[in-house]
Amino acid sequence: MPRISIGDCSLYYEEYGAGEPLLMVPGLGGTFSGFAKIIPGLAKHYRVIAHDHRGCGQSDKTLMTYSVDQMASDVIKLMDALKIDSAHYLGHSTGGAMGQTIAIEHPARLRKLILSATWTHNDAHFSRSFEARRALLQHLGPADYTRGSNPGLWPGWWATANEALLAELEAQQIATFPPTEIVLSRIDAIMRFDRRAGLATIKAPTMAIVAAEDCLTPPYFSEAIAKAIPGAVLKILPRGAHFLYQTDPQPYEDAVLTFLRG
Repeated sequence: MPRISIGDCSLYYEEYGAGEPLLMVPGLGGTFSGFAKIIPGLAKHYRVIAHDHRGCGQSDKTLMTYSVDQMASDVIKLMDALKIDSAHYLGHSTGGAMGQTIAIEHPARLRKLILSATWTHNDAHFSRSFEARRALLQHLGPADYTRGSNPGLWPGWWATANEALLAELEAQQIATFPPTEIVLSRIDAIMRFDRRAGLATIKAPTMAIVAAEDCLTPPYFSEAIAKAIPGAVLKILPRGAHFLYQTDPQPYEDAVLTFLRG
């Protein structure tokens, strides 16, 4: 499947469907495979473009100091390489932080903006969560990092009902884990992120969407985002936790399509 040069690295990406472009940008793990349950439905209406972040998945593993600004710049470079002037944007978690950055720094490149289970800044809750995950990776390694992180990402009811599937997903994550120094740098990057001062300048029609039971990026972050961005819509779904588009995909897909087509 396709890889494309964005200048100083090559990114792995896939396209589905036709119509107005819709960028789907994943979170800290950096691979878009988690969107698999919702891509087919969205691709019936849009040209869906999804990529693995630099340093993750099948994209180049660049050793560098990562930042959310740099990750957002990679998206702009990808759009340029694909000759996309503007697009709808769905960014989950870290992808949502990137979306905030693009909306503030490159407003003409976005049509509608969906900020999925993302955050505003590194507050006490966020800091404790990611300091713990960083310590797991640094001192115990990728396997313990993966297994130790997952209870905060998947709802208990889903993890219990899908024990074998979750074990399979964990094994896959561990087998394809990026170089540790890249993941540590990416964690440091999201802990530095803070675009609160620019949220009021965002002009793109925006929806903040999150699950009520998300304990990694709780709804209060999305509430703050929706309050700060003029005209933004807030959608809180009852179930799904942080990976709501995987654990309860249909309500999530329906909300995304209702917003994009409205």
